[in-house]
Amino acid sequence: MKKLVIISAILFCIVSLSNAQDYNNAIGLRGGLSNGLTFKHFMGDKAAIELIGTTRWKGLEVTGLYELHNGGLGVDGLTWFYGAGGHIGFWDGDYATWGTAGETYTVIGVDGILGLDFKFPKHPINLSLDWKPAFNIVGYSGFWADGGALSIRYAF
Repeated sequence: MKKLVIISAILFCIVSLSNAQDYNNAIGLRGGLSNGLTFKHFMGDKAAIELIGTTRWKGLEVTGLYELHNGGLGVDGLTWFYGAGGHIGFWDGDYATWGTAGETYTVIGVDGILGLDFKFPKHPINLSLDWKPAFNIVGYSGFWADGGALSIRYAF
């Protein structure tokens, strides 16, 4: 966790030097049952890709998502979004209540995402609240519905 905070602080300082205020990119922290880093890049007005790196059960998971953002919620800077993607993860069974002691798990699967995204007008802060269910196809297979999180990002 200390390494995550240090890496995030360094990335925040580097990004802050740009002084850009447009929300084409955003980088920050993701907090939920899995904690980690998130980076979002818009490829147009509505389409974005998001990369998420999280830790859980003394392991690491990397997720890539394609997201479509939609307005119409009546609040400046607020959009709702949905999307899909995939993940690969490495978990230690000694630290997971469902795992077998002494075993490590490599999982590959598909993800969905549904959420709300808010960019503060005139400020480079972005908040996102989402639900990211996943289905592991390889490894410890099955449906995981506990992927919700709050992300706080620096937008540039």
